[in-house]
Amino acid sequence: MGIQGRQFLFEAKSLKSMAKSIKSFLKTWIPRVLPGFMQPLWAYRGFILGSVKREFQAKYRNSLLGGAWAVINPLAMILVYTLIFSQLMRAKLPGVENTFGYSIYLCAGIITWGLFAEITSRAQNVFFEHANLIKKLNFPRLCLPTVVVLNAGINFFIIFGLFSVFLVVTGNFPGWPSLAIIPLLIILIAFSIGLGITLGVLNVFFRDIGQMFGVVLQFWFWLTPIVYPATILPERVRPLLEFNPLAGVIAGFQTVLVNGQWPRWESLGFASVLALLLCLLGFRLFRKHAGEMVDEL
Repeated sequence: MGIQGRQFLFEAKSLKSMAKSIKSFLKTWIPRVLPGFMQPLWAYRGFILGSVKREFQAKYRNSLLGGAWAVINPLAMILVYTLIFSQLMRAKLPGVENTFGYSIYLCAGIITWGLFAEITSRAQNVFFEHANLIKKLNFPRLCLPTVVVLNAGINFFIIFGLFSVFLVVTGNFPGWPSLAIIPLLIILIAFSIGLGITLGVLNVFFRDIGQMFGVVLQFWFWLTPIVYPATILPERVRPLLEFNPLAGVIAGFQTVLVNGQWPRWESLGFASVLALLLCLLGFRLFRKHAGEMVDEL
């Protein structure tokens, strides 16, 4: 073997050894910096990721196109809203001259609402859906809501990725203000997790909670400016939107994606505080009643 060959083997061994060292360091370092409630989730990350993979595959099992439906369905939604509202109905937003303005406004609201609705709706029933698993296996019960959030996140990022391509193709991508989507997502997901876990625990003991929340969700959708702009509401009604935590968050997404502007950060204060309180309440309820839930299921 020539000098170059030996040098290549030496470099390959060095890289392999470095990769092992980094992997070993991360395994010991990550659990130390994680909050206490997240350490069991990290220890059971294989179970969580395997469950996410199985749920995603089960959704499209025995279908001819398989996982392609994860792309086709949201793509069809974007195309339908675009064609109907921008081309056929010629719908316009007040103060927005863009042909696709209302279509972008509608998609931004519906995609964002869809993430919230999927997390909360599935989280409130997650302990019922996996009752047999909870009774037979010993594992951190918080793994189940985590799987729900990750699956909803995958669906959201597929849809939002396609929507972003549409924005780029039509010349409507917001540019730097799009970075505001990250804190908006954090607030939305935190609020959804807190509310979902709280409802999930309560639903185990009070079965009417799940049925009632389905009705509340329908009213909540129409009481949030998603398919209509807040400006069409009477002046005396608009201040009430400040008590709707989703109104400010979804308006933030719409401001970024429609107008290409940064959101009004002060309008997110109520949603942020409520998200934190719901997370604390949800985890407290869960830790307090985790043992009793097994008997109730």
